[in-house]
Amino acid sequence: MKKFIIILFFIPDFLAAQNTFKAVIRDAKTGNNLVGASAFIDSLRLGSSTNAKGELTITNIPNGKYGIVFSYTGYEKKKKDFSFPIANPNKVFEIDLEQNAIELGEVVVSITRSSRSIKDIPTKVDVLAAEDLDEKGEMKPSDIKLLFNETTGITTQQTSAVSGATNIRIHGLDGRYTQLLKDGMPLYEGFSGGLGILQIAPIDLKQVEFVKGSASTLYGGGAIAGLVNLISKTPSEKKELTFLLNGTSAKGFDGSGFYSQKWKKVGTTIFGSYNLNGPYDPANIGLTAIPKINRFTINPKLFLLFNEENSGWFGVNTTYEDRFGGDLKVIEGKADATHQFFERNKTFRSSTQLSFTHKINSESSIHFKNSVGFFRRDILRPNENFRGQQISSFSEINYVYTKEKSEWISGLNLWTTDFKSLDTSNLNYNLTTAGAFVQNTYKATQWFTLETGLRIDYNTPAPNDKLKGFFILPKINALFKINDHWTSRIGGGLGYKMPSPFNDVAEQEGYNSIKPVSLRNMQAEKSYGGNADIIYKTEVGDGTFSVDQLFFYTYLNKPIVLQNYSFVNANGFIDTKGAETNLKFTLDELNLYAGYTYTNTRQHFDGQNYWQPLTPKHLLYLDFAYEDEGNFRTGIEADYTSRQRLSDGTTGRGYIVCSFLFEKFWKHLNVYFNAENFTDRRQTRWGTIYTGSITNPTFRDIYAPLDGIVLNASVKIKL
Repeated sequence: MKKFIIILFFIPDFLAAQNTFKAVIRDAKTGNNLVGASAFIDSLRLGSSTNAKGELTITNIPNGKYGIVFSYTGYEKKKKDFSFPIANPNKVFEIDLEQNAIELGEVVVSITRSSRSIKDIPTKVDVLAAEDLDEKGEMKPSDIKLLFNETTGITTQQTSAVSGATNIRIHGLDGRYTQLLKDGMPLYEGFSGGLGILQIAPIDLKQVEFVKGSASTLYGGGAIAGLVNLISKTPSEKKELTFLLNGTSAKGFDGSGFYSQKWKKVGTTIFGSYNLNGPYDPANIGLTAIPKINRFTINPKLFLLFNEENSGWFGVNTTYEDRFGGDLKVIEGKADATHQFFERNKTFRSSTQLSFTHKINSESSIHFKNSVGFFRRDILRPNENFRGQQISSFSEINYVYTKEKSEWISGLNLWTTDFKSLDTSNLNYNLTTAGAFVQNTYKATQWFTLETGLRIDYNTPAPNDKLKGFFILPKINALFKINDHWTSRIGGGLGYKMPSPFNDVAEQEGYNSIKPVSLRNMQAEKSYGGNADIIYKTEVGDGTFSVDQLFFYTYLNKPIVLQNYSFVNANGFIDTKGAETNLKFTLDELNLYAGYTYTNTRQHFDGQNYWQPLTPKHLLYLDFAYEDEGNFRTGIEADYTSRQRLSDGTTGRGYIVCSFLFEKFWKHLNVYFNAENFTDRRQTRWGTIYTGSITNPTFRDIYAPLDGIVLNASVKIKL
């Protein structure tokens, strides 16, 4: 009884020590409430996020003095100290956050070269932000393939069963019609593109941007289907030192490190990674679903702020990889008369990147970019080898002039590609393209903005000049801000693609089988297309809800196809049309997302009409995530891919891939667990992936995963 009385005596003091903090977080410039902004007390591991009214509450705060950090994406963090108990416990504190102008500028300029906010640009741009990249980087730190598999309108197509070579496909068009950029520079073109997305680790990326549909006016021929720009992290005054260690049930190991820091006028980022994978065969068929991989990457960058008007950076990217797939007995050194098949890719990639900006005044600036890349790849197979090297370069200078209502962007750029086969001269290839472009963005009213552009390219291909000449590429886009809830964009443009021996088909067939590209008998592929979208955003109780509906169409005339191992222009065209639907609902720590893509891509050749191979008509992605900020996050994802027509006339079955993730946060340590494809959807469960004998297999199209269930656990150390 005495103990019970003592406990009752202390209860009032205990309850009094549990304080509540209330605040409303606003944009310092506009005064608008910020939905989803965060407040966090690091020492107590307590935090909360703002609701639809910009309000938040943190409970169970003990007596004492604590620093609360307020943050929101695209805004400068703010830290304020508060003493508890507060004199007026019902007081609602008003917190104003300043926009991070530098960060927003980089987000916009990186893909549109515009200094305007992304929400004011008529070009439709989709963004994968840092938070999503962190999650995908821990889920698969060895490459960026997962980034595209879960983005509406985009799929990845595996072109080799044993090496895993993969290309990006947007709206049903082959990978050669998508441009892949790194910090606005084309580093993965031509011969160097086949293994590109499998050799890029995501840990040093801060954002990925997508333009779906023709983006040729600013970035030249080749961006017929769209454009993907990978944006690297830049240094800040706060030092970042991160290490990531990851292991998988598919015999994989990844070790990565990233360092970043900025001093007064000098900054640096250094990224390095080592990726190792043992030969993996979950189907027990004697062939690798994941090849034996040994890869090393180093990427240092130096940033210089010369003065208020002049700044720039220089970087070097070097990657070496040995990718050994095929018959397990061959890889293990136990080859015999039956077990002989293998495919080994040895690649060395080295490139430099240079960027310089000169601010003339508050309204105008000049930007210069340059990259030079060397790529060598040795493809080794039984009784046949193909070895080649490519030297490519890109240079650009552009001028940006911005006023309140109008913005002009003009520039010149130069691409060069020089490929040499080291075994035979039959596939030697050279292309030089000089281009000039101009773009105007005019804000006619608060609700209407018009963007027009024109590009002129001049190409000089070798070894002959039949295709030498000009290409004129206009475009037009319009932005309608109907009201606070409704926004719409509509636009389109022209594109083209020069003939080249480097594409999805050549990768799949093997370059030794391909006959030389006869430019004398070919012509450039030309396209026109456009898209239109409408976006609706609203508040639902304490949450937010948005719908983004996009419609698209692209017409591609005389596409290049393979006939009897020779590339020729098809007698006809390909057209692709469809729709994307994105639904998102956010309520406090809960996020629900659904993305659906309908794609109808048809080949109209020689009077016949065919469903484009390896193009599913229906793709559905569902994501449920819950995050207790600063503590943990968890989620489950599901992808549905409908049946596909295959190159041999058969149809691949539809399938659903499900994944589960969990991550626990501490101050300097994150622990992550992921179960990818835990329902074990595998093409090898539904039939053989090759015909003939294991000595000389002929592989069928790869339309579904081959690796099955993959579990991975990672540890991220932040110092």
